[in-house]
Amino acid sequence: MNKHNYRTISAWALLMALLIALSLLSGCSREGGLDPNEPVTLTMWHNFGGDMQMTMDLLIDEFNSTVGKERGVIINVTAITSSAELRQNLDMIINGDPGAPSMPDITTVYPKTALNFYQAGLLANLDDYFTEDELSAYVPFFVDEGRFGDGGLYVFPVAKSTEVLYVNKTLFERFASEAGIDYSCFETFEGIAEAARAYREYTDALTPDVEGDGKHFYTADSWVNLSMAAMRQQGNELFPEGALNVSAPDYEIVFNTLFSACAEGGFAIYDGYSSDLSKTGDVICSTGSSAGILFYGDTVTYADNTSEKVEYGVFPYPTVEGGSKVAIQRGSGFMVAAGDERREYAAALFLKWFTSPDKNLSFVSSTGYLPVTNEAFDKLVDERIGSIDDTRIRALLSAVAQMHSEYQFFVSPTFEGYDELSDRYEAAFMQVMRRGELTNSTALAELKFLLSK
Repeated sequence: MNKHNYRTISAWALLMALLIALSLLSGCSREGGLDPNEPVTLTMWHNFGGDMQMTMDLLIDEFNSTVGKERGVIINVTAITSSAELRQNLDMIINGDPGAPSMPDITTVYPKTALNFYQAGLLANLDDYFTEDELSAYVPFFVDEGRFGDGGLYVFPVAKSTEVLYVNKTLFERFASEAGIDYSCFETFEGIAEAARAYREYTDALTPDVEGDGKHFYTADSWVNLSMAAMRQQGNELFPEGALNVSAPDYEIVFNTLFSACAEGGFAIYDGYSSDLSKTGDVICSTGSSAGILFYGDTVTYADNTSEKVEYGVFPYPTVEGGSKVAIQRGSGFMVAAGDERREYAAALFLKWFTSPDKNLSFVSSTGYLPVTNEAFDKLVDERIGSIDDTRIRALLSAVAQMHSEYQFFVSPTFEGYDELSDRYEAAFMQVMRRGELTNSTALAELKFLLSK
């Protein structure tokens, strides 16, 4: 073979290699093997109801008709259910129960449940489909919650919540103007306790012919969340290494503040949601999930069936006096079933679109959930808050935007047995808090005894 022929063949070989490479690149930008002519259909389960379901439906329709259509991805929602039922179905899958449904490609899940699927090797590591630069756009606390043992990302943040302080401004201002108290009392738990004592006396004096009918001022939706937050604010842990830490001096500070206020009738110990007591005027303020904002109406109905219009304010989560600004963050994310690269890539494509700032804000701005990217938080403050008609949502989003810039967030532990231990703590705590005849020290000793059983 002469040199001319050799060069000609080599040139053709090089050209064919380039054409093949371009073809492969083009099929890969059908990226991840996606092809609009042969779309992949992904099944989804979620637990979003009410306004969030309507918004979710609209956004999925938008994705399917735009980016999904262009790239070859269809999201098919096959189950919309309560958190409890969704968890039950997922438990059936992980346990291999007879009649268990097939695992969906994408589902909302809490990290504790997702951990079981991770340990069974059933989840896609989403780090494989997001660059470091892409992930840096998200709120770090929200992303970190979805990382498990090997450091991979297995639960992707979509809508998160924190705890805030709800205040009936109408009732508070009526009392505060006479008691010489202002809104600064809501900055700390000690300030709330002092205001509670004053409110108890104030409401008792309104009916001098009836002794001891003063009203409660504050309650918490979750005393275990409050206790964890208050300990964190002091640089400590309520559940270090999977055990309860109720003998630490930091815990005694928290306990004494809460027990004294309960014993004096200022704090309510209630088995239901704090919004129930708020709607009847039985408390003025409470701490609870930001996602619970829609349960606070604009009317209080009293025991005698009279009612009045009221205005609610929402404030950042209180701290222990001298403590750091720390609050719990919670909420579900999306996990993606391990499968072929094409399906995993398609799921990641949807997650990127769905959590982009504008789409994520559309999803959360009519609810008490938080956006998951830093840009969305900025847009929330600069653009969205002023345009929201619902004053409750507007107040809430202002509070959580402030918390986003000033607070550190933590998540509940995920160690085995945490649910049982936290339930035991909550039950024992509430039992002791109802023992108003005890002193602080004997009440704390009683709590330790109950927890030692």
